[in-house]
Amino acid sequence: MKQQHNTQEALKISKEPVALKIISSLLGLIALSIGLINIFWGNDGGFGIFIILLSSIYFIPLNTISKKLFSFSIPRFGLLKILLTLFILWAALGVGELSNKIGMMLN
Repeated sequence: MKQQHNTQEALKISKEPVALKIISSLLGLIALSIGLINIFWGNDGGFGIFIILLSSIYFIPLNTISKKLFSFSIPRFGLLKILLTLFILWAALGVGELSNKIGMMLN
């Protein structure tokens, strides 16, 4: 009975539509792969770890956890994820030279 109550409570907490969860997970996988490429096929291990830590925002329901633990919710959390995606892509493609690292990985 208690497990059924926990499942119902988890479903009530999650108000984000399924399509947004899928998009968030895909963006998280992209960011995670960018971080792994930077760690293993480049000289930017610290940058790769930083990107992997940022990608955790896409997987962990951070807003829900902060609301439960601290009674604090991040306003415009979707906008924050979009801006973070743009930052990760800009940093990886421009500064991190991702295309060179992918070429090195394929050779």
